[in-house]
Amino acid sequence: MPVAELRVGTAFDAHRLVAGRPLVLGGITIPFDLGLEGHSDADIVCHSLCDALLGAASLDDIGTHFPSEDESLRGIASVELLARVGGLVRDAGWRLVNCDAFVIMQRPRLAPYRTQMRERVAVALLTDTDRVSIRATSTDGLGFTGRGEGAACQAVALIEREPVGR
Repeated sequence: MPVAELRVGTAFDAHRLVAGRPLVLGGITIPFDLGLEGHSDADIVCHSLCDALLGAASLDDIGTHFPSEDESLRGIASVELLARVGGLVRDAGWRLVNCDAFVIMQRPRLAPYRTQMRERVAVALLTDTDRVSIRATSTDGLGFTGRGEGAACQAVALIEREPVGR
């Protein structure tokens, strides 16, 4: 019996926290006095998931597909970029098995928003919510995330290609 081909992609993204911008994570705007600086909405969850998916499918990286020099992308919702990446991965013959994003920031606490983030990411990727995990941790005051200077996210994605003739 043929076995599905599996691939794993990993990614990391980090952005500076600044005043005057909304905090968007996993496609959800989270009430907070600071937001992430970037060309788009700087959603580190969506950015890292994009790169994990693109890496798993050997489709380059987010900067190749959506360069920061492209003014048409200024301020774009990163969850829209994630939806586009999901389409690229599907068009290349792959299906998401699951993905996991791990946010690193001191505050705010993200537990109250994780379900909404998972649901929004699942919609963007045209998959079931149980295939998406989003977790968070602080660094107990250590490093740039602990000092509240920025936030980071690590992500992993597992994709599969169904064998022909299955």
